[in-house]
Amino acid sequence: MMGNNRTANRVRFEHKHTVSIMGVDGTWRRSCILLDASASGAKLEVEGSTDPLKAQEFFLVLSSTGLAFRRCELIWVDGSQVGIHFVTGKAKGKASAEKRLVGSQ
Repeated sequence: MMGNNRTANRVRFEHKHTVSIMGVDGTWRRSCILLDASASGAKLEVEGSTDPLKAQEFFLVLSSTGLAFRRCELIWVDGSQVGIHFVTGKAKGKASAEKRLVGSQ
């Protein structure tokens, strides 16, 4: 099962934590419930359609003011629940370096 592949411990919440996800370009936004989280990712229950998530990369907005957020990428979708991975500066830089290497061949 998916839990066996996790490298970081997850924290499950006793109370509902309402968060939002938003497109990187700002063209869409969805309300969500944060079901669990770790240092590397989270599981969310999305309200409404998950169709915009096909963009693969978006922001998880943790505060009502929008000042606390994490850049994310979609890992899996199961109905209204989604698994996300937090994009870090290291991972993003590594992916960019790999793209440059592939493009130069």
